[in-house]
Amino acid sequence: MELVTAIRGVLAEHADPERAVGQQKYMKSAMPFRGVAMPEVRRLVGALVRAQPLTERVLWETAIRQLWDAAEFREERYAGLIVARHARHRAFATETSSLDLYRHLILTGQWWDLCDETAHLVGLVLAAHPAEVTPVMRRWSREDNLWLRRVAIISQLNRKVDTDTALLAYAIAGSLEDADFFARKGIGWALRQYARTHPDWVRAFVAEHPDLSGLSVREAFKHIGPTATAVD
Repeated sequence: MELVTAIRGVLAEHADPERAVGQQKYMKSAMPFRGVAMPEVRRLVGALVRAQPLTERVLWETAIRQLWDAAEFREERYAGLIVARHARHRAFATETSSLDLYRHLILTGQWWDLCDETAHLVGLVLAAHPAEVTPVMRRWSREDNLWLRRVAIISQLNRKVDTDTALLAYAIAGSLEDADFFARKGIGWALRQYARTHPDWVRAFVAEHPDLSGLSVREAFKHIGPTATAVD
């Protein structure tokens, strides 16, 4: 596919082998890096997509899968996510049928940098089709796979007043007993983000769930504190 070839080519042109070593070490990645900083990946890939946007859903998904499944460098997977999320492709990204693709990305990505970006895509579908997608998120929150559960927990990070608190509480409950750092961090992140909109709900939730980990609680209260501040 022309777009995929162009993306791989421009990433190769901007490669920095010295930076790549540090990136791979930081991300604990078995897959090597090209050494292109993430802002630069976004700029380069975004420009190519604007120049040649994909006009059919099948082409959009094919491009993402080619970049992802045949990736030799991690930036190619980042590029796949940028193609998926690009404004020119919003109609494709928000279709409920895209959840199968996103599940594939989560299960084959299995790390925070890839899964957290995919969670934004899942969140777009959830926002566009809450009745159809909410049951899917509830199922994911009870999966054995940590990353599916984490995505279910953080899928509403940007919903603010439109956050479905019943879904948020249910998703968190599915990982309360998981001692993994990324499960606990994900819970704290979701609570911290919603606390910007409804701090009292978060305080009440924490109070009602003494089994929350210390990490989750610290994250939840990072910007609000455990009690409301009195106003004279």
